[in-house]
Amino acid sequence: MIELKIENVEMYLKKAFGDGVRLVGAGDIGCLDEQGMKGFGYGKPLLLKFEVGGETREAVLSVMKGDKYGHQFYWDRAAILMFQFETSALMERHVRPLGLGYVNADDALIPVEAPKEFFILNEKLEGHDYFLNLERIKSGDFRDSDIETAREFARWLARVHSVKLDDSHLYSRRIRNLIGSSECILGLIDEAYPHPYEPFPDSRFMALEKRLIDWRWKLKGYAHRLSAVHGDFHPWNVLVTDDGNFSVLDRSRGEWGDPGGDFATMAVNYLLWSLYSHENLDGPYEKMYRAYFEEYISQTGDVEIFEVMAPFFVFRCLVIASPEWYPDHPLEIRQRLFRLMENVLEDDIFDWENINKYME
Repeated sequence: MIELKIENVEMYLKKAFGDGVRLVGAGDIGCLDEQGMKGFGYGKPLLLKFEVGGETREAVLSVMKGDKYGHQFYWDRAAILMFQFETSALMERHVRPLGLGYVNADDALIPVEAPKEFFILNEKLEGHDYFLNLERIKSGDFRDSDIETAREFARWLARVHSVKLDDSHLYSRRIRNLIGSSECILGLIDEAYPHPYEPFPDSRFMALEKRLIDWRWKLKGYAHRLSAVHGDFHPWNVLVTDDGNFSVLDRSRGEWGDPGGDFATMAVNYLLWSLYSHENLDGPYEKMYRAYFEEYISQTGDVEIFEVMAPFFVFRCLVIASPEWYPDHPLEIRQRLFRLMENVLEDDIFDWENINKYME
């Protein structure tokens, strides 16, 4: 709950409209009773009456209420309010926005002035991109430390995924987003491939989408798996050092999800690099893949993960097979990835030890 104090409201008005502002009253719409401020923060609008340069003005201060319809987090609600601030005045007869801001940890109201774009400032980390290690192995330089790095990835994921949350609505949202989001499966089908696309015609895309509906309904029974996740754990989002340490970048798509997403995302890259040297998963990349799987299962005991992994493999295969994102792949590599993402949906339980059968 946001607990507003009258002085914080007046301070915001001074920041937004100038030091000459004087707050006259605040309360429920239709009644400037200051006791009405008590419930602010639960979606209840607050009527403000104030003077600016001798002119009396009225405005309504609102905070969007969180709910299960994709508004669980403050950043969800921030996106809606930003949209309203940017576009409301463009529509005839629509109420005009007077200000946009946020409430900080001290319940102070901070204005955001004339936003155009947002940015983030992160610390600088040491290391190099993990994909460079995979490239090194492709050239023949395979080391014992490469196996240990794969195992360490699995141990780290096991620790991350050990944090659980009981929220079936949020789990459903994550699966819904996996299939329907603009940056996930349906978005990739629409935007990361030309249409028509001869190597994978629209009829196959349509069949893939229809099969995924079955999986969406299957995964509704797995809400107990909701865990802390990274959301985009792949070789371009991992920095490794020569002494074996690693750091991760660009946590994406929310704080919570199914562990199968993180796990599949890294796993499919061992396959991808192997396909450049072999017809399937083989050689050093197979050793890393198996070490990664064995360590994760050993650390977590989560064999249920194989009951839910298929749609996550579809998502990652769509990414790495895309001619837009990976234009230099030989056609045969794309075809093997396409066969994998289709065939993996036909098994109720992912057969991780025999992944090559899905590319036949």
